[in-house]
Amino acid sequence: MKNRGDQQSSRHLVSKKWTLLLCISSFCAGLLFTNSYQETGYRMWTVSDSKLITRPTALESEGLKLVSEGCDLRKLNMKNVKRDPKQIFGEVSKTHEAIQTLDKTISSLQMELAAARSIQESIVNGSPISEEDTRSSSEKRKYLMVVGVNTAFSSRKRRDSVRATWMPQGEKRKKLEDEKGIIMRFVIGHSATVGGILDRAIEAEDRKHGDFLRLDHVEGYLELSAKTKTYFATAVTMWDAEFYIKVDDDVHVNIATLGHTLVRHRKKKRVYIGCMKSGPVLAQKGVRYHEPEHWKFGESGNKYFRHATGQLYAISKDLATYISLNQHVLHKYANEDVSLGSWFIGLDVEHIDDRRLCCGTPPDCEWKAQAGNICVASFDWTCSGICRSVDRIKEVHRRCGEGENVVWSATF
Repeated sequence: MKNRGDQQSSRHLVSKKWTLLLCISSFCAGLLFTNSYQETGYRMWTVSDSKLITRPTALESEGLKLVSEGCDLRKLNMKNVKRDPKQIFGEVSKTHEAIQTLDKTISSLQMELAAARSIQESIVNGSPISEEDTRSSSEKRKYLMVVGVNTAFSSRKRRDSVRATWMPQGEKRKKLEDEKGIIMRFVIGHSATVGGILDRAIEAEDRKHGDFLRLDHVEGYLELSAKTKTYFATAVTMWDAEFYIKVDDDVHVNIATLGHTLVRHRKKKRVYIGCMKSGPVLAQKGVRYHEPEHWKFGESGNKYFRHATGQLYAISKDLATYISLNQHVLHKYANEDVSLGSWFIGLDVEHIDDRRLCCGTPPDCEWKAQAGNICVASFDWTCSGICRSVDRIKEVHRRCGEGENVVWSATF
């Protein structure tokens, strides 16, 4: 029994040793397997991750280089772009066109501003506003020119003589507006006594002919500069035209020839067209055309700056808009043609001297018409208009006129 107990104890001891040895072996094998698996996994992750990382292209490398160098676009253009001179010229042309478009937009906005100011002043002054005045500029049609014939209360016979010669009447005048884009109106203000007999006479005449433009202006010979300023400021808010013309009611005008003359300059932005002159500054009191502010023009005997004679002149829309926007600060001299010239003297304005706008009466304008050089306007310098125009304008029209049908066949 003793020997049998010793044998069992010995086997129990052996199994404990084998168990311990097996545990140690399993632990070592586990460590070895774990290290091998980690190394294999790390290598697999590294290879897989490296496949996801792409090398930058040459263009991206150049871009990164630009960033590091401060993004010098001029270097990029020099390195990567070979500019064709024609391409560069095309881009310059596009830029120029964009600037022109911007100028037109600014001019349009200025016109709308002028119209708004005019409406506001009419409301403040209590003057009536016509339906045409309140329409926005975008809704108005485009006209070639607005011809304002300066007239006075005492000039009814002159107006009738103009109506009988070069200013179409009734349906013909309406047709001239619709088909040729030419607006023609007699321009007059009101008397010192508003609603008096003089104003009522003009209102009756207007109801008969419908060819007046009434201004918010008190008529008077010494107020011609103010009237001219008010005329342009009013006309540019009422009609969107390329040119605005002022002409006296004792001057003969060929309308089609005037239109053909103006369209030659329609691509120019700021033009001032007329017979340019530079007369003496008259300091002596009591004489005609006396200039009270003669001292502004230097010493006695000096001449005025170059300006268009007052019988007829034309200005482009930009200049009429300029007058409308700045009418409250534009200075008025004694002579209206001098005043107009002074408003443009400091601006970038092209002065166009066209002697066809100041031809003499027959035989001067007749000889020129026979030679194919038809005059735009005819008058006598000695009278600052056609002498005895009521009696003689029909003769001038017959001998120097362009022909009644010329304006209807004209294309502007």
